Amino acid sequence: MDDFRKSLIKSTLRKVLKRLHYPLEVMMLCVRWYVAYPLSFRHIEEMMGERGVVVDHATLHRWAVKILPLLAKIFRSRKRSVGRSWRMDETYIKVKGQWKYLYRAVDKQGMTVDFLLTAKRDMAAAKRFFNKAMGANGDPDKVAMDKSGANKAAIDAINIGRVQPIVVRQVKYLNNIVEQDHRGIKRITKPMLNFKSFRSASAVLAGVELMHMIRKG
Repeated sequence: MDDFRKSLIKSTLRKVLKRLHYPLEVMMLCVRWYVAYPLSFRHIEEMMGERGVVVDHATLHRWAVKILPLLAKIFRSRKRSVGRSWRMDETYIKVKGQWKYLYRAVDKQGMTVDFLLTAKRDMAAAKRFFNKAMGANGDPDKVAMDKSGANKAAIDAINIGRVQPIVVRQVKYLNNIVEQDHRGIKRITKPMLNFKSFRSASAVLAGVELMHMIRKG
């Protein structure tokens, strides 16, 4: 990581974390471990205790919710461009005992296009995802998806009035790439057991997705 980015991260975080009772490097290490490896906050509490740092799991949770969205925003500005052929799908994430929906897309090389956690799985949610992904990455030429009528309806709505419509391919084998890519996210979130709020789930998933993107280059 270059010196400019380190300085930007530190200055941005210090504005949000008003009172630092722990060194910023310790806080960053803990939240990075949480989203990079299949660990719970209690695991990290124990690991830090072995290193002589006493911090409870509730404090670790507060750090994650505050720090991870900021890191995701900073690093998103350095995100590489993706291809014009996307594979889109959604997977399930449990929040307060109820299933929510994580919309995700990768290009044909497996690079992450974008993601969005939503409360519902319908055309409106799919359209929000596509608008977010296209706003950040440009418009795709083609999108492969499963047989979901809601996802197809979202693209149909976006295509209205377009000179060059986005081509939709609802062929299951084409989506194997994104379905396999879900596993990298679920492997990390499984030990987290159950998010207590939609806000904390969104914050932590932003960090998990960030680390997953960094791993893929």
